[in-house]
Amino acid sequence: MPKVSVIIPAYNAMPYLKEAVESALKQTLTDFEVLIVDDGSSDGTVEWVSQIKDPRVRLISQQNQGSSGARNTGITAAQGEYIALLDADDIWEPTKLEKQVRYLEENPAVGLVDTWTVLIDQQGKSTGRVVVSYAEGDDVWKQLVQFKTVCCCDSTPLIRRSCFEKVGLFNQELPFLEDLDMWIRLASDYRFAAIKEPLVRYRQHPGSKSTNCQGTLEAFRTIIEKAFESVPAELFPLRERGYGRINLYLAWRAINNKDYDQAINFNHQALAHYPQLIFSWDFIRQTIALTLLKKFGHQTYNKARILVQSLRRGTSIQQS
Repeated sequence: MPKVSVIIPAYNAMPYLKEAVESALKQTLTDFEVLIVDDGSSDGTVEWVSQIKDPRVRLISQQNQGSSGARNTGITAAQGEYIALLDADDIWEPTKLEKQVRYLEENPAVGLVDTWTVLIDQQGKSTGRVVVSYAEGDDVWKQLVQFKTVCCCDSTPLIRRSCFEKVGLFNQELPFLEDLDMWIRLASDYRFAAIKEPLVRYRQHPGSKSTNCQGTLEAFRTIIEKAFESVPAELFPLRERGYGRINLYLAWRAINNKDYDQAINFNHQALAHYPQLIFSWDFIRQTIALTLLKKFGHQTYNKARILVQSLRRGTSIQQS
């Protein structure tokens, strides 16, 4: 049995899939299998994967079920002691698995170990920005329910297979934030940790963020209400902080969508749920941006957007 099962969901991802697979096969730790789950692609994924000669690579084909369904298929078929998720457009540094496996071997109480992440553009060039993982300590669950960044992206964690056997697989009924749901469930039962090095390159795609703000909020509501079903009453304020931060995040998305009325509504809802946000630089930045956008209007939107992006730079809320 391999030590690690690497699961790569692939849906029409050929422009980037080769680079992702190569980064997995070039790992300094060699005791692993790579499960490429073709999720109903029509771009030649099956043909390309079938030509790979490395015996560690396995192809699983299925009708389209979405990223959660593809990951669940991979996890179910996995034989490794540890599960590593790799999105088809991301890239691993060669020592990622070696360092994460060593950490889990030395720390049996930890269920998930994350890494830091370098953001790259569509062409694979570094943006110079590093996203830091806060997957540490005993308060990870508290951070997650407040909609704070814990795992940098879906391609960073290495997770014990036994964890999935206890908490279950990804929720395929969630159209958004299914990764947040999984991390919350895992953090309820297991300790998290992080390798403080950027061992993953996360590819950003212009315009790839969902435009369905309301759908994202409904998914968050489903996740958060379930998470608070059986917790002590003294933790309930964290739920309101979570609603405040998700609304602040969705206000930025609405600005990107040029829906200023919706952005203002989310901005107001953020403050209603979590009044202390008024003192945060995130909220101040956003309020300034909305004021400028209202003044300039659609005709000068591009100029205003450049200003908005500069105001957003450095925000503590990481969009995914």
